[in-house]
Amino acid sequence: MVATLTRIFGIEHLNLAEDVVQEALGRALQTWPYRGIPENPSAWIMRASRNLALDVIRREKVFRGKEAEIARLIEAGGSSAPQAVSFSENEIADDRLRMMFVCCHPVIPPEAQVALALKTLCGFSVTEISRAFLTTEAAIAKRVTRAKQKIQEAHVPFEIPVGDELARRLESVLQSLYLLFNEGYKASGGDKLVREELCHEAIRLTELLAQHRAGNQPKTHALLALMLLNAARTPAREDDQGNLLRLEEQDRTRWDQTMIARGMSRLRESAAGGQISEYHLQAGIAACHATAVDYQSTDWARILSLYDRLMEFDDSPVVALNRAVAVANVDGPDAGLKAVRAIRDREKLASYYLFYSVIGELEMRLNNREAAAEQFRKAFELAETKSERAFLLKRLQECEQISEGRPTA
Repeated sequence: MVATLTRIFGIEHLNLAEDVVQEALGRALQTWPYRGIPENPSAWIMRASRNLALDVIRREKVFRGKEAEIARLIEAGGSSAPQAVSFSENEIADDRLRMMFVCCHPVIPPEAQVALALKTLCGFSVTEISRAFLTTEAAIAKRVTRAKQKIQEAHVPFEIPVGDELARRLESVLQSLYLLFNEGYKASGGDKLVREELCHEAIRLTELLAQHRAGNQPKTHALLALMLLNAARTPAREDDQGNLLRLEEQDRTRWDQTMIARGMSRLRESAAGGQISEYHLQAGIAACHATAVDYQSTDWARILSLYDRLMEFDDSPVVALNRAVAVANVDGPDAGLKAVRAIRDREKLASYYLFYSVIGELEMRLNNREAAAEQFRKAFELAETKSERAFLLKRLQECEQISEGRPTA
């Protein structure tokens, strides 16, 4: 809705679009409990947002230049679905994807481009974005505010660029889609571990991008392969009570084989050309998991080699932590702990619950129950989702019961 309103009223009214959508949602919360939910809720919210925006725009001179397009929106009856736009060589038929390229305009600093896209288009909170970047909420809030100021100052048009400029923005767009999928695949907060609607939206947008001339590139197909291969495991990641299941505990017969096949097909498409990206390597890791008939037959040596290559592209502490897990599965838990201790800038993981959870699991494998319990306790304090906290509490209780000589339940 924000993207559609921004297209209609102009990028200079981005803040207005966000404000009126929020206001419309607030009105829905106030009126629907008494009047009932309308037949088409999203159309109701879109119509309310449009009318609120019109009230403001009509008081501005720019309205005269927008009259024709605004009239067309009104004639559409406030439908929640974006108006159909045919594919052409230089445009993408989706308002949200179009706006992603706007958010990734070169006048906006690279570190702010993705934050703005996630905040404006994907509905991420400042807290969720800060966790994705392992930084503070204040830093993200500043990035978003400054990015919007840059758009205003540079009079960035709401349009799809062409040629080399479009290709240059592709990397930030891909990163936005990647983070969108990750937030869906493992939510940073709330009761649900998986937010499937975010995963499906990321896949939909990436497929749309892959169909466009500028987006039809190997790394786009590699990212899409990564999403599909990981999303295929979603049905088995929780038990019937919503409790988190580790990879070795999952029922692989519940993995979506059709989605795996789609992912492998995209991975083959990504092999075109001579360049390799971090998405190729991550998709390769996901393929190793997706094609293993059981946990024991997982090709951990290949996974470790792919992580070694990935570190050449991205030597972030999170990637290094994932590599340490692979090291532990190839060379044993003691080697895994050494790899964790060798992580550069590992202080950035101080608020990352998986850092302590990984150490706890490795200490458990070494039968260091007290050390494991200490790590699981730290992870439990930092975990945000209900299922993750329940899982960590169970692991903590197992450590404490064994340490006290009591059998586990």
